[in-house]
Amino acid sequence: MEVSVISSSQAKIGKTELAYRDLGFYSLKANRLFSSNRICFDRNTRWKKAGLRLTLKAVQSEVVISEKLLDSGRISESQGLRLFVGLPIDSVSDCNTVNHARAIAAGLKALKLLGVEGVELPVWWGIVEKDAMGKYEWSGYLALAEMVQKADHSGQHYKECLSLAVDNLPIFNGKTPIQIYHEFCESFKSSFLPFMGSTITGISLGLGPNGELRYPSHRQLLSSSKVHGVGEFQCYDPNMLSNLKQHAVATGNANWGLGGPHDAPTYDQSPNSNNFFKDGGSWESAYGDFFLSWYSSLLITHGDSLLSLACSTFSDTEVTIYGKVPLMHSWYKSRSRPSELTAGFYNTSNRDGYEAVAEMFARNSCRMILPGMDLSDAHQHESLSSPELLLAQIKAACRKHGVKVSGQNSSVSSAPEGFQQIKKNMLGDKIMDLFTYQRMGADFFSPDHFPSFTEFVRSLNQPGLQSDDLLAGEEASSEPIPENSESSMHMQAA
Repeated sequence: MEVSVISSSQAKIGKTELAYRDLGFYSLKANRLFSSNRICFDRNTRWKKAGLRLTLKAVQSEVVISEKLLDSGRISESQGLRLFVGLPIDSVSDCNTVNHARAIAAGLKALKLLGVEGVELPVWWGIVEKDAMGKYEWSGYLALAEMVQKADHSGQHYKECLSLAVDNLPIFNGKTPIQIYHEFCESFKSSFLPFMGSTITGISLGLGPNGELRYPSHRQLLSSSKVHGVGEFQCYDPNMLSNLKQHAVATGNANWGLGGPHDAPTYDQSPNSNNFFKDGGSWESAYGDFFLSWYSSLLITHGDSLLSLACSTFSDTEVTIYGKVPLMHSWYKSRSRPSELTAGFYNTSNRDGYEAVAEMFARNSCRMILPGMDLSDAHQHESLSSPELLLAQIKAACRKHGVKVSGQNSSVSSAPEGFQQIKKNMLGDKIMDLFTYQRMGADFFSPDHFPSFTEFVRSLNQPGLQSDDLLAGEEASSEPIPENSESSMHMQAA
């Protein structure tokens, strides 16, 4: 059994004083900072879900299970795709101890018996670097890594988000964010070196909000249940404006560098509420091409810097590097595709914005994580939304550049007919490397969900199983897990 642990980092800046106006993404239109738990930073801010993805693989499992049982439950290796499940967000406490240890142990055994190959672990940077900047304490995560190793396989993940314009500015006591990130990676590597190559086989590097390569252009992540605005361009903090001005002067268009687009909607507005994203609007003008090219190029440069850093740091280990790209599917069927533009992807009906992204991943020999594989066009409340078409476009770019893809779902039971959609995306596509199902916990092991997940995993052994058969299996297996079972008792506490 493989266990891929993704560690999310929730990082505090410790005692360093950071002014919101210097580092935050500032909205001139609203005359305020767009403040979320990952964007604007002061001495009390915590960075969530930093981006290291690790896969832990034990030389020998300490859980004794018959080979016959394992063979009957394991997903066919001939399909060339691995299935993972995310561990609880709070697996390690603020005190750097393992939370819900018995529940996690029971859950690992249950997943192994089912044939799931891996788990994903959220790691919070703020727990690791809690006492002082540069002082890292990994004891809780080391204990959990050893615990997972006994069940068989594991991983980790860490990420941060600042204004992209400060990547190489010495804002942390003379150090740049890239240097701080590098030190964190080096500390991780040093602490987990005994696991590298045998237990840890993969690392997922967080590239922005929620670990994804994007600007924090939306107040919340996209889902299939709500109509979303177009988001807002993140170019209004002083450092971004300075960068924009320099770029405008260098290209001979000084007047274009005085600020962001004046006619673009704000976060929750529709594309037609202003002129920029309308058909024939500013996005199709020479100015629009200038601004969108600059805006997207900064994002790709940022991603390239971090993936290159990771590849360099872990080059002498036998691990695979992963990075996550979002599925900004709202308004995809419109010509301007505004949700993608504000997030930093210059992707319109006239231009493929993911070619450069896939090429950047290929250049760094990294694999791409794509979320939303449980979402289908048929269940979108927005008529112009298309997660399926966008996913197909990104996968096509990856296929062209030889980049392997790892999939994720949006959340437990969040999408109608989600298991059928996941299976559709998983099977028959050679660029798929693995799939991580989000996330273990009380809901995951509930009577309303776990029987369906069990049938889903079993169906992966039967590529010819139809959707109707899967639904019938889910209904037939809807009985709850016995209350006196060890797994049920332990996971209810998770």
